[in-house]
Amino acid sequence: MSALKGIKVLDLTSMVSGPVAAMMLADQGADVIKVEPTTGEQMRHIGPTVNKVTAAFFSCNRGKQSIAVDLKSDDGKQILFDLVKTADVLIQNFRPGAMERMGFGESVLREINQKLIYVSISGFGEQGPYAHKRVYDPVIQALSCATDIQADRITGRPQMFRIIIADKVTAITAAQAISTALYAREKSGEGQHIRLSMLDAMLSLFWPEAMAGLTYADQEFDVRKYQGAMDLIYETRDRFITAGAISDKEWQGMCRALNREDLIDHPHFSTAQGRFTHNSERKEVTAEEIKKWSSEEILARFDEEGVPCAPIIDRSELLDHEQVVANGSVDRLHFEDFGEVRQARHPARFDKTPASVSRPAPRLGEHGREVLMAIGYDQPAIDALISAGTVLDK
Repeated sequence: MSALKGIKVLDLTSMVSGPVAAMMLADQGADVIKVEPTTGEQMRHIGPTVNKVTAAFFSCNRGKQSIAVDLKSDDGKQILFDLVKTADVLIQNFRPGAMERMGFGESVLREINQKLIYVSISGFGEQGPYAHKRVYDPVIQALSCATDIQADRITGRPQMFRIIIADKVTAITAAQAISTALYAREKSGEGQHIRLSMLDAMLSLFWPEAMAGLTYADQEFDVRKYQGAMDLIYETRDRFITAGAISDKEWQGMCRALNREDLIDHPHFSTAQGRFTHNSERKEVTAEEIKKWSSEEILARFDEEGVPCAPIIDRSELLDHEQVVANGSVDRLHFEDFGEVRQARHPARFDKTPASVSRPAPRLGEHGREVLMAIGYDQPAIDALISAGTVLDK
């Protein structure tokens, strides 16, 4: 039995943050219905397709049903109202105020379903000068200081993460919040409105160490001074690796592995505080020593001394890496009309209620008839909605 079996989720979101949050719930067994415009949401139109589904859309929307509805029409609005009657969760990531203008604000839907968990995902929040601005991941990276955190340590030029990170952090936060709200509802019997901004999700992610200098109001400091000019990426004779030593024991092990026991009691490096203060100097010394070794040799020596380390692999090596294979980290799924589809396995392994992928990502409007029949529409009514263009038939 899946953990969220019987939970019905309406996914009115697009792009990444909301779709991935809803997909995570689907992996846990929730029945997720993706409610899309009849033209399809934006991610359907980015990249090459298999069975009319792009790879990015698949990886954000697996396990869902799709109904494509014209929500601007009166009949389309009524379909959403009827779906809400039996829903447990509704997720939307329109800009603040859009759902209200469409007639689907939280207060309106609360009248239909008192137990509904209504989730509003925004870029910047619902108040303030940025609240109504359009947003994509790079904009949040800029405002959350991600670009400062990633800045080149020599030139100071801001740099972005080369992946969509703000959306995915928001998705994980949303899925956790929804799970908490479902549990709270079990005790109180009440639904609630969850408001979540991408900006807040990113700041929460960065705060523990990247914003450490802002934590104590009376002792602010510039974290960048202690990050040094180098990341923990080291060049060996044949490839790049990473290795790190935080504790005294790890530092001592690193020095022994490098045949540099003289560094163990160096006044700048003998304590954790000293290594933090003289971070750049320590990394420069370490880098020069690591260059003398092959990756296989030095990684083996680090392992023997208990120093955290790993080779830096590229994406072409991922599927066959021994640890990825041992973990079963990548599922190889087989679906009709798709062939083999590779997906990252759900990282949390439940021994009683395991997560799984129940179905592939849907084609646009693939389940329209099925969804409508489940909420009481008969075939003539469904045919009329399709003929009117209110609902797209697959």
